[in-house]
Amino acid sequence: MRPAEANLTIRPRSAWEALDLGTLLARRHAGVLMLAWAALTLPVFGLLSALCWEQPSLALLLFWWLKPLYERLPLHILSHAVFGQTPGVRQSLRALPGALRPQWLASLTWRRFSSTRSFDLPVLQLEGLAGAARQHRLAVLGQRERSAARWLTVVGMHLEGALWLGLLALLYFFLPAQLAYDSWSWEDLLRADDEWLWLEHLSNLLYVLVLIVWEPIYVACGFSLYLNRRTRLEAWDLELAFRRLRAHLLTALPVLLLGLCLLSPSTPAWAANDSAATPATATAPLSRDDARQRVRELLDQPPFTQRETVTRWRFAESPADAEPGILARLLENLLRLDSFWHGRERLTLLIETLLWGALALLVALLLWHRRDWLQAFGRRLPRRGRRHQPPAQLFGLAVTPESLPDDVASAAERLWPTQPRQALGLLYCAMLSRLLHDHRLPLVAGHTEGEVLDAVRTLAQPELNSFAATLTHHWQGLAYGRQIPDDAAWTALCAGWRRLFERESRP
Repeated sequence: MRPAEANLTIRPRSAWEALDLGTLLARRHAGVLMLAWAALTLPVFGLLSALCWEQPSLALLLFWWLKPLYERLPLHILSHAVFGQTPGVRQSLRALPGALRPQWLASLTWRRFSSTRSFDLPVLQLEGLAGAARQHRLAVLGQRERSAARWLTVVGMHLEGALWLGLLALLYFFLPAQLAYDSWSWEDLLRADDEWLWLEHLSNLLYVLVLIVWEPIYVACGFSLYLNRRTRLEAWDLELAFRRLRAHLLTALPVLLLGLCLLSPSTPAWAANDSAATPATATAPLSRDDARQRVRELLDQPPFTQRETVTRWRFAESPADAEPGILARLLENLLRLDSFWHGRERLTLLIETLLWGALALLVALLLWHRRDWLQAFGRRLPRRGRRHQPPAQLFGLAVTPESLPDDVASAAERLWPTQPRQALGLLYCAMLSRLLHDHRLPLVAGHTEGEVLDAVRTLAQPELNSFAATLTHHWQGLAYGRQIPDDAAWTALCAGWRRLFERESRP
């Protein structure tokens, strides 16, 4: 590496500032980094998906396992770009086989789960070290930056997962509500057969797209940590400062020499005067004792001597025997141990305070969310405050008991031959009325059909749950798609109504 040719400011930085520098470096060369990464990883992902079409999870696992090899391409680009020679995508891909060859097996086996992979990769790829030399070099480089490299990997893992889940949620939000409710239930996806394989491969593709954005940043941050550590160890900033000073002096040297020649007097008697004055002005050489005394005085002054005052308990030394005995040394060590345990007690008190604070926070959290968690485990608690007032209308339908006939099923059967929409609507609003007034479900006017079904599931009545789902499906098909149920489905709905609700109304 040639620090003088770097196109960034070479100076010692903190580890977190070096990570910021890596982010800026990746943003500066984002175009070539992302294009090169996509040109390498997208064909590999397509090949793995084609070979493992029946096992999408295996395709994603193999693609993820090869990440250490993909990361060598961004590092090749950045190592040239920092020193003013940014390669293009085609040129980088041509250099990829040579970058992949060294120690590829180790990168995919025992080094695969290294938490400092981004920081260790430049030692392998740029310095070409292996074996004991590599271990020694990493031990020297990792004295300061290893912790930051580990945190970079941990944060990167969570960021990858968050971005992937965000894209999956965005994909799900773009689906039509009716399609998402009828066909994309999570139960069906968990029991996915061959017709849903394309969906799993699509979700894998979203992960690949996340890596196109994040992985160049991850490699650039590890590379910037490596450059920062070498700057500290090899004093690159001082070297560059001396180089600049030398360049300035070389530029001004002819002018200085010319000025000295013009200003100096031309006297030929200098040499004679100097030779004559030498015996009179020469100083006598120091003796050995004087020289030793001056050296002691010099070494007794800063920066050679740093004095500090330390106060602690110890036994007085007797004039006869300055060295304390075994018992005295043992007691002195016990006194030191006592001071050590005093420090331990303060640390223990701090840890105990933190634990009690965490316990109080946990108790407050439990009290705050107790109702939600108890309801999640099946216990329905009565609502505090005023009673829930059932709405008079839901979805534009009157759901009060007074607005419904006494025999809902018979009234609906009379309307069915001529007015099927009104007949099905009568059954649906009667079901909503029973859910509101008989089962006390806290439905409001802002609820959707899907949320009504979610509330029905909390009643833990499978027969009612099945009837409500079937009736809602036919009601939505007729209300939004003008799909009239056949006579068999209508007969089953009326029979289900009588079986559920007329039985409940009997004394």
